[in-house]
Amino acid sequence: MKTTNTPIHIGLIMDGNGRWAQRRGLPRKFGYRHGAEACRKIISHARDRGIKYVTAFAFSTENWKRPPDEIDVIMELLRDYLGEFDCYRKENVRVCFLGDPSPLAPDLQEIISGITRDTGGNDGLWLNFAINYGGRDELLHAAKGLIHKYSRGEIGDINALTEEDFESCLFTAGQPDVDLVIRTSGELRISNFLLWQSAYAEYAFPEMLWPDFTPSQFDKVLADYSMRSRRKGGL
Repeated sequence: MKTTNTPIHIGLIMDGNGRWAQRRGLPRKFGYRHGAEACRKIISHARDRGIKYVTAFAFSTENWKRPPDEIDVIMELLRDYLGEFDCYRKENVRVCFLGDPSPLAPDLQEIISGITRDTGGNDGLWLNFAINYGGRDELLHAAKGLIHKYSRGEIGDINALTEEDFESCLFTAGQPDVDLVIRTSGELRISNFLLWQSAYAEYAFPEMLWPDFTPSQFDKVLADYSMRSRRKGGL
């Protein structure tokens, strides 16, 4: 596949894992496991397609409202998935995490810290996992960061603040804005995902559930994206 316009930063809302399992008469946890495998394939394929940044929405601040047993399954799956991060190190992938890790179990926090440290020197694909992440929470976090800078005298004139100043306090500081957000399962919502970074993003809403989203489907989305005209308010 060749495209003339490849996105630099892609956001993935990996929706439909539980429904995928239920439609097959299986417990929802099987959907999450198949979804994790689909995630590996898509991330590897994105790297091969020349994508520089991928942000995968793994667990939102709102997902804590789900039944405790389902949350436990997701957290255990995260442990298993992140425990195999060595493949990303070998593939020169830099792994970062967006969100507040403090509510997570201590061992999971240690895993996240270790992966961030051990892949920090890689300069290939930049992979963000959004865990306990919410777009509004991130904006609030950034606003607090600016207030702290002002109180410490790091900001002189509050009226001279720029978008760049605000962006420096986001979880994605130093990264480019999102060009394309893909949400599977046909749901037409952004679900509090990268609200600032996606201000001018293109969106794709494939009908299939996330575990059925294949590299060939990913290529179709990229081909569609390449045909779009991104004017960002201009002509």
